[in-house]
Amino acid sequence: MADWEKVRFDQLASPERWAFSIGPFGSKVTTSDYREAGVPFIRGVNLAQGIFFDDGFVYIADEKAEEIESALVKPGDIIFTRKGTVGQVSMIPRNSRYEKYAISGSQVKARIDERHAVPEFYYYWFRSSAGQHSILEHAVTTGVPSLANSLQSIRGLMVPKPSRAEQSAVAEVLGAVDDKIAVNERIATTYERLLQYRFTELGLSDEPDGEEAIAVTDLVEFNPKLSRPQADEPVYVDMAALQTDRAGIPVWTRRAPKSGPRFMNGDTLLARITPCLENGKTGYVDFMEDGEVGLGSTEFIVMRSLPGVPAELSYFLARDGRFREHAIRAMVGTSGRQRVSAADAANFIVNRPDTDELASFGRHAKAAFTHLKSLQDENRTFTTLRDTLLPQLMSGRLRVKDAEKIVEDHV
Repeated sequence: MADWEKVRFDQLASPERWAFSIGPFGSKVTTSDYREAGVPFIRGVNLAQGIFFDDGFVYIADEKAEEIESALVKPGDIIFTRKGTVGQVSMIPRNSRYEKYAISGSQVKARIDERHAVPEFYYYWFRSSAGQHSILEHAVTTGVPSLANSLQSIRGLMVPKPSRAEQSAVAEVLGAVDDKIAVNERIATTYERLLQYRFTELGLSDEPDGEEAIAVTDLVEFNPKLSRPQADEPVYVDMAALQTDRAGIPVWTRRAPKSGPRFMNGDTLLARITPCLENGKTGYVDFMEDGEVGLGSTEFIVMRSLPGVPAELSYFLARDGRFREHAIRAMVGTSGRQRVSAADAANFIVNRPDTDELASFGRHAKAAFTHLKSLQDENRTFTTLRDTLLPQLMSGRLRVKDAEKIVEDHV
């Protein structure tokens, strides 16, 4: 496999028109074109960490989509981020929710000829260290990172061309690991939706009734005070680590302590800056040692349930539509850099929940979050396995049959 032929990427292009194309520029699609339904319009939030998040879209009308025909994508298309997170590569999944999507001006699409090439193989190739290096060689890092002559650069990338059978075999091995990750993520999503429904039954999502109304600070503390982390390199969570639709925080780093909000297990991290707040970036901390203190982005608000209140309540409050609308309305600042303060977010009224119902919610939430943590730990292991196999398969150091045995032992 190490002797694979190398070809230009566009030699694998589909014969269809607009097989390689860039998203619409400038005024072709603006926020005024966004609709509640129609053709999903892909933004950066849908492509985080190389995974395609098939949710949280804005939409454009079918008529507008026809105007930008070259930007339309479908299952099997590979999407490159050309501006911002350069090197980010995603693929529209085969089992996607929609038949077609539209990319933004920050992206380039590649549709390859599936008679001779397997899109999944090249998706994994571009996520490998060699594939990433080939992309980043064209990066311009002054100002906003971008790809120089992005469409031409993507078309001209040199890629390996093993036989189609070899491509399929490699893609199937790596896909088996990704499939297991996807199953766990679907379970996690189902858990959260069920718990969100139980949260609404507490009445906290309803408009407050005068007699039952209480300040949300009777249930949750905002930016609670914590002592300085004791570790030389404490846990650090940045904005990119927060997900838009799930509680788990899949990645974090460690670094020397600097400024930033402090948090512990059981705390909720809420993005307070546009567009992260509007996009739903929120996370629940459950991955540290007991008593350990971590640090986060200065653009987080930390929310912690008060004693006697289920720890998970702070997370579901942060996800609640009425609360988020309140926080978004309270944002101030210049366009594109608006923020909500912790004090303004905390200035919120809710109905007093029934004590027994609150306790019942807490029992269900605690059990579910315990399982969610095990799923996330498992996915972290699978991700490490995939990322370990990826460069070895792509370089030919590991045979497919040996990789299959390794995956069978883990999945």
